[in-house]
Amino acid sequence: MDLKRLQNLVPDVVFFVDRRCFPQWEIIRQTINFQDLTFVVEGKSNYFINGVKYTVEAGDVIYIPVGSVREAYTFTDCPMHSYAFNFKWLAPGRSEALPLQTVTKNLITSEILGYIKQFTQVWMRKHPGYIMHARALFMLIVHHVLITNTYRSAGHHPVDPRVNKVLEYIIDHYPEDLHLSGMADIVNLNPVYFGKLFKQVTGYSFKEYVNQIRINQAEMLLSTGGFTVTQVADRCGFHDISYFSNVFKSIKGYPPSAVSKS
Repeated sequence: MDLKRLQNLVPDVVFFVDRRCFPQWEIIRQTINFQDLTFVVEGKSNYFINGVKYTVEAGDVIYIPVGSVREAYTFTDCPMHSYAFNFKWLAPGRSEALPLQTVTKNLITSEILGYIKQFTQVWMRKHPGYIMHARALFMLIVHHVLITNTYRSAGHHPVDPRVNKVLEYIIDHYPEDLHLSGMADIVNLNPVYFGKLFKQVTGYSFKEYVNQIRINQAEMLLSTGGFTVTQVADRCGFHDISYFSNVFKSIKGYPPSAVSKS
């Protein structure tokens, strides 16, 4: 999934509610002039989006683009509890849609729910600067939703504490000689098993992931100037300049010399 078209957009959350429905709760039929992103945490409801019926329950995420006709009713014997965000993008990009289905089943993770609860506190307290804080949290929520959905669609699992521990280690130690066996030792796993788990979670082999981190850092250093290509390669864990140049070009599509300002 290409997130580049979304990463520079700024959200304007025009309405947010911790929605704890009573048995007769409903949303009357109307065409919405905002985008609706709703997280169902308990109960069940029927949503009608552009005339199509969707039954949603705990764990589901509802996404309704701007201009849609929306209508909803909760189950009287199992009222819905949800967190609903109505938002717009500040210009440009006002109508840019999220790459989500109308209903995505079982998408809510503990991380997403944690950010939603943080957002709720910020939104309700309304301390000075809360709009900035709320926007940042909302974008974290959207990011986690999209990444979780992408990983799941590809058969990956985005959260594993053992892999996360190694990812943190890589960020702190990427210039050093890193080997899969050493990382497996950190989390007390067999190297073969850990290698498979790492790729399952990240979508990359261990070597591919480390190279991505190193090359991204190398590009930043080269763009700031003051370092030669050889110096940057060494600072980022590459001790063979030819290999560094080949890896850089294979990942970025252009050679390091195209970025260097030295």
